[in-house]
Amino acid sequence: MDLLQRLQNLIEENVGVNENMAMYLANTIMVAAIILLCILANFIAKKIVLRVLSFYIKNNRYQWDNYLLEHKVIHRLSHIVPAIIIYYCAHLFPSYTSLIIQGVGLYMIVVALMIFNSFLNAVDAIYRTYEISKVRPIRGYLQVAKIFIFAIGAILLVANMIGESPVILLSGIGALSAVIMLIFKDSILGLVAGVQLTSNDMVRVGDWIEMPKYGADGDIIDISLNTVKVQNWDKTITTIPTYALISDSFKNWRGMQNSGGRRIKRSVFMDTASIVTCNAEMIEKFKKIQVLKSYISSKMIEIEQFNLDKVVDNDTKVNGRALTNIGVFRVYMESYIKNHPLIHKDMTCMVRQLQPTETGLPLEIYAFTNTVDWGIYEGVQSDIFDHILAVAPEFGLRVFQNPTGHDLSSALGTGRAQKALT
Repeated sequence: MDLLQRLQNLIEENVGVNENMAMYLANTIMVAAIILLCILANFIAKKIVLRVLSFYIKNNRYQWDNYLLEHKVIHRLSHIVPAIIIYYCAHLFPSYTSLIIQGVGLYMIVVALMIFNSFLNAVDAIYRTYEISKVRPIRGYLQVAKIFIFAIGAILLVANMIGESPVILLSGIGALSAVIMLIFKDSILGLVAGVQLTSNDMVRVGDWIEMPKYGADGDIIDISLNTVKVQNWDKTITTIPTYALISDSFKNWRGMQNSGGRRIKRSVFMDTASIVTCNAEMIEKFKKIQVLKSYISSKMIEIEQFNLDKVVDNDTKVNGRALTNIGVFRVYMESYIKNHPLIHKDMTCMVRQLQPTETGLPLEIYAFTNTVDWGIYEGVQSDIFDHILAVAPEFGLRVFQNPTGHDLSSALGTGRAQKALT
């Protein structure tokens, strides 16, 4: 005689009710007892066992188990205890044994999926503590694993509910593979793109990328299966499909950041009407500039020797060689930049002339700072061009700019004054 039958007989003998009522009371008492046992077991698992484990985990010398605790892997394991109790008590209700076992099976599958999900999240968090996670992120692979696990879990749930073998459902899914590929198109493309991005080391978390098509210009903060998140310099977040980094073009500034130098490549336009050959007065003036003193002396000796060898008639300026103010200014600027304390000494540094345009002769500064810090870089660049604009008149040069309202007013005022005098 089983426990339920004994309880029913005991109720009939002591309470004095009929058989049907005794059966209902016995079932009610047994269900209440099982519920109380489950509550007690759950309380012991969470309030006692889990607290002891948490104390031990937080106070040992390992760090990885803290992430298991943080992502509630151990908490969710405690949900299995009530299910085990209900499973072993199912035989007490012969009429409902199969239904109870089926319900417990469904519950266990759901709990197992929750545990696997939390465990994979913990694995990702543990992996992120290592530097290699920036070079070889695994979040995309973990998301693929989650999709696979949840797909298997869904099949097991359906198979359990309909009482069929999961193999039958799997054979049916083969016929729906085209539909599945359509549903998971983005995930499949993202997986392939993620593998290519990782294997070719195209992007890492922390890289500064530019992708104008998607309005992205900033640091990568997350790489997942389907998306790459970029935090722009204005602190907005741009989300880019992972496969777009394979199919479209983008600029990665990692090379610049790793090199330790950031390029300055900017031009100032000189008015060509202000470019002249240097006369004796200008040469004497330029010799007083410390960084030009040795250059002027050596260059004058070279020019005089050349003109002497070629028997040049110096009465005409176009004969032979001569210094020009733009040439001396270019040498001065190159020397000034090379001596700047924040310019990289081991990278290209030069001042060059570009193709003249209708806005004047471009004089381009091409150099690298010895820091990649954005603020310092902009400060160095501004200092250099402040100096260029300030000293250009000392070389008899004018920086080109289109006439402003002030220029026109001055010209009109001069014209009126001259007309009044006449």
